[in-house]
This record gives sequence, C-alpha cells and structure tokens, in this order.
Amino acid sequence: MPDSEEISFETGRLAKQADGSVVVRRGGTMVLCTAVIEDEASPEKGFFPLTVDYREKFAAGGRIPGGFMKREGRPNDKETLSSRLIDRAIRPLFPDGFYHQAHVIAYVLSADPEHDADVLAGTGASAALMMAGAPFDGPFAEVRVGRVDGEYVINPTIEQVESSDIDLIVAGKEDAITMVEGEMDEVSEDEMLEALDAAHDAIRPLCQMQHRLVEQGDVTGMDYETITVSDDLVDKARDAVGDQMADHIRDSYDKDSFYGGVDDLKDEAVQQLLGDADETPEGYTEDEIRDAVSKIESESLREMILADGKRLDGRGHEDIRDLWMEAGTLPRVHGSAVFTRGETQVLGSITLGSSKDVQPVDQVFDEEDKPFFLHYRFPPFCVGEASYLRGPKRREIGHSMLAERALEPVIPSKDDFPYTIRINAEVLESNGSSSMASVCAGTLALMDAGAPIEKPVAGIAMGLVQEGDDTAILTDILGTEDHLGDMDFKITGTRDGITACQMDIKISGGLSRDLLKRALNQSSEARGEILDAMHETMPEPSAEMSEHAPRLTKVTIDAEHIGAVIGPGGSVIKSLERDTNTSITIDEEEGLGHITISATNARDADAAINRIKQLVAEPEEGETYEGTVQKIVGFGAFVEIMPGKDGLLHISEIDHGYRAAAVRSAPHASLMCARV
Repeated sequence: MPDSEEISFETGRLAKQADGSVVVRRGGTMVLCTAVIEDEASPEKGFFPLTVDYREKFAAGGRIPGGFMKREGRPNDKETLSSRLIDRAIRPLFPDGFYHQAHVIAYVLSADPEHDADVLAGTGASAALMMAGAPFDGPFAEVRVGRVDGEYVINPTIEQVESSDIDLIVAGKEDAITMVEGEMDEVSEDEMLEALDAAHDAIRPLCQMQHRLVEQGDVTGMDYETITVSDDLVDKARDAVGDQMADHIRDSYDKDSFYGGVDDLKDEAVQQLLGDADETPEGYTEDEIRDAVSKIESESLREMILADGKRLDGRGHEDIRDLWMEAGTLPRVHGSAVFTRGETQVLGSITLGSSKDVQPVDQVFDEEDKPFFLHYRFPPFCVGEASYLRGPKRREIGHSMLAERALEPVIPSKDDFPYTIRINAEVLESNGSSSMASVCAGTLALMDAGAPIEKPVAGIAMGLVQEGDDTAILTDILGTEDHLGDMDFKITGTRDGITACQMDIKISGGLSRDLLKRALNQSSEARGEILDAMHETMPEPSAEMSEHAPRLTKVTIDAEHIGAVIGPGGSVIKSLERDTNTSITIDEEEGLGHITISATNARDADAAINRIKQLVAEPEEGETYEGTVQKIVGFGAFVEIMPGKDGLLHISEIDHGYRAAAVRSAPHASLMCARV
C-alpha cells in the first residue's frame, strides 16, 4: 500500500486501446482516466465537442447500490459536478477552432474512506490527454484545499474536510490558475488568496510529474486541424459592416434589440459579400461570413471596454445594474421573494418540511442525508426560446450546488430551526449571472419564511477583458460580456466574508494573482451594495412564519420509552399520527429520544404532545386518573388509564350503588375518577 500522502501515476497496463490511459492513486483510492480523440474534425458542430464523464462505481467501495435496481444508473449530482469541474479545466486549454470529438472518462476503480477521487480524476484526465498527444496547453492539475485549525491542508482527507472552514477545488497550470470552485465559512479576500497560493504551490509538482510521464512514454503529438475564420474574410466583413457594428454596440442597449441588430448586420454582410450565390469567389460560405461578423462584434465590444472604459449598456467597469426585489410574492408557499438585477430575474420559494423530507444521499464517498438543498431551474422562456422541458441539465445541477453552497454557512442549526428546507430558484429572465441572482432571491425567501438565518448572503459575477497588458475587471457581467469576455468569476458572501465561489477562465494563459486580488476586492464592494438594497427590502427575518407552514414541535423523552411511542410494528405511532393529523419522527441520541411533531396548526400539535406524554408517563400511587374500561371480571375491572397502561380497579373500590350497573355495562364504558 503506498503512502497515503503520495500520489502516483501509472500507464501502459490498463485500457491500452484508448489514446491515453492513466491510473492515478492515493492511498486506497484509484481512478482510471482515459482520453480518446477522433482523427477527423467535425466542423459542422461549430464548437469543441468535448465530453467528460466521471463515474463512481459502488463496487469500488465494496458496496452494492441501494434501491430495487442493483446497478448504477444515471449519474448522481456528485458525478455530474465532478464531470463539470474536469470539463471546465480542460476546455479553455485547447486551441480555438479545434473541432475534433474528444471523450474523457474517469472511472473510480477503488475507493477508500479517507481520500475522495474527484481531484485525482481531474489531474488524471490531464495526464491521459498528455499521453494521447492532445494539442492542449497543458498539463494542468486539480487539488483540494482545506483549512483545519488555521492551517491550510492540500487534498485533506474526508474527515478533515468535515472540520475544515474551507473546501476549495483549484485547477491550474505551472504558471497560472485556470479554474476555482468551492465553499468556505465567511473567509476574507486575503484568506482566499492564501488558499489559492497554497493550491498553486501543490499544483506545480503535479504538472512537472506529468511532463516526466510523457517523456518516459515517448509520446508523439497528434495530427489535427483547426477551423478558424479567415483574416481575409474578417477584413472584407469589416469593410462591409464594421462601422455599423461599432455604432450598434455603442447605441442604447436592451437585450432583444441588441441581438436583433447583430443578426441584421450579419444578414447585410451576407447580402453584400454573397448575394444570391452559394459561396463567394474566394469560396466563403454564408456560415463563415456570419462567423466573421461575430468576430468583428467581439473586437468592437472589447475595444470599447478597454479604450473607452464603457460597457455595452453604458455602465462603468464597477457599476451594478438596476436592482428591484420583493419579498412575500407568493401567498400559499412558506416563503418567497423575487430578485431582479437588470434583465436577470429569479423567483425564489421556500418549502419547509420535517426530517422525513431530507434528501437521501447514496454515494460512494458520502451517505449523509441533506436537510437543506436548493434546486435551480432555467426554463427556455427565460431567454425567449421555445423548447422542451426536460430533467435538469448539467449546468442546472452545477448552478444549484453553487447557490446551495453559498447559503449553507448561514442556515440555522437543527436545534434552532428543526426544519428540512428546500429552495426552488426559478429563473424568469436571464441576461447574465442567474445563479448569483438565485443566491439573493434564496436569501430573501428564507427571511420571508421566518428562518433565523445568521446573516444575509449576496452574490455577484465578475468578468475580465484582457488584450496584452490592457485589462478591465467588470462587475455584474451581462450574458454577452460573459460570452465574449475572458473570465466568469462568481463570488458569494456576507458582509463578513466569502461563502462560495466559482471561476472559469476562457483564455489558456490562466489568471495571475494580481488579477485575482483585483477581482476579489472589486466583488466585495459590489456585494456590499447589493446587501444594502436587500436590507431595505427585508431588514431581518420575519417574526412570524406563514400560516401554511408546518409547525414543528420537539419533545425529548428517555430512550427507554421510544418503543412505547412506536408500538409493535409501528402501530402506536401510526395511530397517533392518524388521530392527531400530524407527522412524527423519532431520533435517538446519547440516551435520549428526540421526537419531532409536524402539524399544520397548534391544536393538532398539542393533541399529539399530550398523547405522547401519556405514553411515556409512569402511574403514581395515590393519583386519580380518568380511563376507559377495557375488561370486566368478577373481581373488578381493568381500566386503561394511559395509552398502553391498564390498572385494576378492584370490586371493593367500586361504588356499591353503581356496582351492578358497572358489571352490566359494555366493556368500553367510561369509568370516572377511578382510584388505582
């Protein structure tokens, strides 16, 4: 068994028909990473057709999947998120116009309970691409950064992560960081930079190790082609519509008119350069002409931002779009809010439930159920499209987790608020950074629901435009600025620190420490401005919960009485729930039974509490009880004085004048003031 701190790479034994195959190992965790790249390009796709699949086999941990189907099915959220992390690290490192189909697969072959496989898979994917001779600007490596007792830990064990106030995954090359995602417990911008520095120090030797692996493997680069727009065609398109494009970009902005105007200019360029022919004398097609105009659009936008200090909608680099928000929008839900920033709008709603409503988790490295979760949805109408509603896509799952991580540090403890919390974040309009709007809407909805969150959380997306030494950090980016810019850096937090982040770089060179620091500091100022606006709308959590929210009441009993409350086969608790119209859950901890009663009104809750108190109470000699006669015998009557507890009322204790009537009465007659 290798040292648990050692990371090893192996190639040449497994999956030899893949273009590149590497096994990465740490401790007892092993991941097989393969890369296959098609020899022929697929220009009809119009983008780099990269697919990344990360899979955790239950057999790797010596387990059989739960449920009826005893085989792995669709990827779970952990697998989807890990696939996205690897994809986002790889994609910007390939050259523009590389349209060869590429597939990277990471299989967890062995899983020990100490070392997660996700960051090993990221580094292994890079090594597999290197062994395949892929033309990407690698290698890169992924590491996880934690902080335990004030000390930064690289690739902490699963146990260490639980006690860490930082859980950050960082991808980078030897000279720059290229991707960041994670959560933290309100850390400062300087602490965030220290964590990134620690990550980069660990990334460099992993990249150097991959170089040595390639040298020993005698790898040759693959033959490939890139399909890019001809400079000659770009010049012709610029002559045709360049001035109009510059004027259009500097004109007054709204999303529909902007994109409509760009499409009109593309049509005009096609008409001027192509006319009614299928291609120009130089052989250029309609699609190529449209791509050339898109390149002019990008050039004009970037020039305006860098040279004029002006953005598409007229804002300065550090300006936030207009804000509008409202709490208590939906009358029947347990909490709701709308958050609007420019042309991005999210409706957040809260559903409160009991511990029966937790999200079950059945994964190789995690089996802990979740009492708090957020679901983000991006319907086609939010961008004016007519399409189909399907299950959540990878992007929706990724944005759900980002917003969930952002809010989790401020969610009240189970003792303070014993509810299962589900947030629905429905994107109603989108023009950039809907995930950050979801964080803001979720915060307001939680406060409207009366959840005693510790502090409000806000989020902002930062962008970058870089040409040589000229750079501009943009606050609150539009969708176009995201698409045509060089960075998408989402940062969430309270007034006291960062709670989550996600950074993607669109340029292969990565991001320097100086630019990271500028982006973090600029985002902090913007976050404070948004929190001020949120405070005006909702200064503090509602004092009263919605009348439609369930009421949870906690009762603590000795663990020895749990059986009496549950009853044989659950008969007692089922009867109790049915009779009082409540939902009851019982958890045992440290010799105590914690009973949670979920009811829609106080009357039902009180009825359930009284019944439970009777079930666990012990009769006391000399006390008077009211009960129901269960059985009459010659020497007296058995009376149920508490649920499940009968007392003998001896015939000598029955009133003489009533004795004959009592004997003749039905077995369930009521006997008042019986003395035990």
